[in-house]
Amino acid sequence: MLVIYSTLAPYVASPIITTFQERYNITVAIHTATTAQTLSRLRDEAISPQADILWGASVQAVTPYLHLLEDFTSANEPYMIPGHENTTGRVTSFTANAGLLIVNTYLIGDIEIRGYKCLLNPALSGQIAFAYPTAASLPFNHLINQLFAMGSGGLNSGWDYIQQFISNTDGIIKSDFTAVHNGVIDGDFIVGLTCEETFFRHMAADAPVHAVYMDEGIMPAPMVVSIVNGTINRDGAEAFINFVTSHEVQAFLELNLRRRAVRSDVQPLGIPVGNADINWLPANTEYILTYRDMWIEQFWDMWMAQH
Repeated sequence: MLVIYSTLAPYVASPIITTFQERYNITVAIHTATTAQTLSRLRDEAISPQADILWGASVQAVTPYLHLLEDFTSANEPYMIPGHENTTGRVTSFTANAGLLIVNTYLIGDIEIRGYKCLLNPALSGQIAFAYPTAASLPFNHLINQLFAMGSGGLNSGWDYIQQFISNTDGIIKSDFTAVHNGVIDGDFIVGLTCEETFFRHMAADAPVHAVYMDEGIMPAPMVVSIVNGTINRDGAEAFINFVTSHEVQAFLELNLRRRAVRSDVQPLGIPVGNADINWLPANTEYILTYRDMWIEQFWDMWMAQH
């Protein structure tokens, strides 16, 4: 039996698990919970591991727990798109989840939005939906994305941009990440900082919105899959990671579930912008996590100074 701790929604995990069991004749027991609950359980069971696979959490969330994972390089690693490589030896990308700007089609008028720089337009003052960086992993990813994308002269210039961005939000910040896209859809805001997984869900429901992939570049924030340290089913765990990163599964994700593939050889099937058309920024997850708390505090200090 292969035991999987998953943070994925059942509609994503179930069809993949079903096919894997049939293909490899391996029985799977999957336990689904939030990222925080899953990582806490993994930590509590470190002395006597109960799982073989950790599946679906973000690379930023998983990286502090590398000591609970085993080394493994997937047979599909050579196909990974830029910024989604297994640089630690213990974390394999499963799906990409690009940050983007969601725009209300009815309210935008002739205002041009092509990326972060456009959010400094005075016409958007008080019309930008943005969540506090600790509200969820995505708002923090956008903060980091802004710092590195707009900091061509180094992080200091990135912080110069953040200061101007804060000013143009007119003191409006959301404590709940869902209020960002809901606010844009409901017409309370013209533009919001969100991700394509959320956008695709609302696009399928015919919401009056469209997406903008930032010209300045997008910081990778993949969901990942890893082997748990101490697994008693190493062969099954390796087979599972190779399977979920195969061309077959990655193409299925895009075509049927609107999840961005992490393979460079998968053509854009169910998503509007292919991987080759995105300016992926280089990311050093361990470096980012080292300074995470300091950067959040710096953001908050800037916010309080202006509002």
